[in-house]
Parts: sequence; C-alpha cells; structure tokens
Amino acid sequence: MSQALYVGVDLGGTAIKVGLCNADGQLLRIYEGPTQTDRGTETILNNIAAYVRELVPPDTDEWNEVQGVGIGIAGFLDIPNGIIDFSPNLPFRKVPVKEIMQEKLGKAVKINNDANVAALGEAWGGAGRGVADCVCYTLGTGVGGGIIVGGRLIEGFSGMAGELGHMAVVPDLEAIQCGCSQMGCLETVSSATGIIRMARDAVERGDRTSLAYVEELTAKDVFDAAKNGDEVAQRIVSRAAFYLGKSMAAVAIVVNPQRFIIGGGVSKAGEFLFSQVREAFVKLTPDRARNGVDIVAAELGNNAGVVGAAGLFLRA
Repeated sequence: MSQALYVGVDLGGTAIKVGLCNADGQLLRIYEGPTQTDRGTETILNNIAAYVRELVPPDTDEWNEVQGVGIGIAGFLDIPNGIIDFSPNLPFRKVPVKEIMQEKLGKAVKINNDANVAALGEAWGGAGRGVADCVCYTLGTGVGGGIIVGGRLIEGFSGMAGELGHMAVVPDLEAIQCGCSQMGCLETVSSATGIIRMARDAVERGDRTSLAYVEELTAKDVFDAAKNGDEVAQRIVSRAAFYLGKSMAAVAIVVNPQRFIIGGGVSKAGEFLFSQVREAFVKLTPDRARNGVDIVAAELGNNAGVVGAAGLFLRA
C-alpha cells in the first residue's frame, strides 16, 4: 500500500544531510554528503539534488510518493518566496532556492530557518510528539528557537517568530551587546558562547576558580567545574539557567505551551542545568501559565533538522 513520503534537507556549511520521513514523522533513512561551499552556489544546489536522488532514486514507487522536499537553512530568509537573502556559512546572497530546486527535482519545495525546522522536528517526531503546543530552544553557539501552536510552526509575518535567543532578558546594568546589535539578549548568557565569555571574564578579573587552569575553555568545562563544586562556575551556570527560565516565563504568558524542549550542545549538561531552569521558571511564572507545563530534553539530536524540514509540508 502506498503512503505519502516527505524529504527533509539540513543544509549546513560543511555537510548536507537528507532524510526520508513518513506522514507520522518517522525517519525512515538518511543520507549525507559534503556541502562543498568553496565551489559556489551552483555546486551546492546540485549536491542537494544529487543527495536527494541518492536517498530516493527517481522512477521508483517511493519517488512517486514523495509529496515535497523541505530545506532547513541557517541565515536570513524570505520564507514565503523561498529566497535566501544571506547565510553566514554559505555563499548565498538573494538566491531563489525554492524556484531553483523545484526545477531540479520536479517536486514542491519549501525552505525555513534551521532553528525553526529543528523545533518542528522535535514537535513532530521527537520530544514534542503528541503535544499540540510546545516551544523549543536550541542552545549551541547561539540560542535558536521555534514555537509550535496547535501543531503548527509559527513564523510571523517576516519570519522572525521564535527568535528566542534575541529576547532582551538581562537588566541594563548587566547587559552586554549581542551579535544582533541589541543589548541584553538571552544569547549573551545562555548560549555556549555566552557561558564561555562569562568564564573568561571571571578568570580575567582574578576570581579564584579552577577554570583559570583550562587553556581552551568550553561550556562543558564550565559545567564540569560547577558539578565539582567550583563556586565561580556554579554562579555562571546559575546565571545562564536563570535567564533561560526567565525567558520561558515570558513566553509562557504569551503562548501558554504545554512543553518546553531544550536541545543543542549545552543541553547535554542534563538535569544539573534543567533543574535550575525549572526553578527559575516556577518562580517567575503565574500559576495558570506554569501548572502542567514540563521542561524536557530534546530527543532527535542531529536528526531534528531533517525531520523538521520534511515536516514543513504537514506542520508549517
């Protein structure tokens, strides 16, 4: 018996990952190949087409069942028109990706922000399965996010909905400038970059901490030191967790999700981080917006992007 199938593409600066999903969000198989950014836009788009065909060979029953190809891309996008305005890791400037890829593949194509599709992947086939309203945070080099309401991804009129890392949550006297040019963004304190910055600042101030003896500081080093009783590291982790919980409190009274999902490299700190985020969230959120709400870890890991991109045809 035939079934509707969907292809998701996670377009990264180093690798392109493509995955095949069914209508239930189940990842059936995956294929990965190099992006080859140094060879230019045309090569990258040709690679996407080649990898999709490798995943699902044309002139097969499976290919005929593919309803569309979704592509997740880091950068500033004109989502309705399928254009990449600018991408920091790719040589794309005002490239009509949707139109070009539809011509190459003969299938409907949609594009969206990489953080949005990762959130959609978790909502559709991961930690948000079965939950109609959830909000996803991706804590990595920056802080990405995605908002799912009524089972659908919220994009906003200009595609900026869900840019959770750029919520101004840090008070003015403590705020620093974010890469987006605004002051006090969540990204400046709760991303891996922000955690490392706070650790380096502490070392430069001469604070007594074991982090002073680590040559190439990572966020994991800070969490490990905090777990081992380093008071400076504990303060840094507590600060990152507090502002993450504070941002969730603000989101909760606007969106009222049933579940917050946290993914990305920083989330690997596990319950040591999550318990402090929950504490801040409970403290700062009105009862009716917090009762029954859970804060959980993402489940799909590096596959969230391909699953979410495939889901653009059902859940966006």
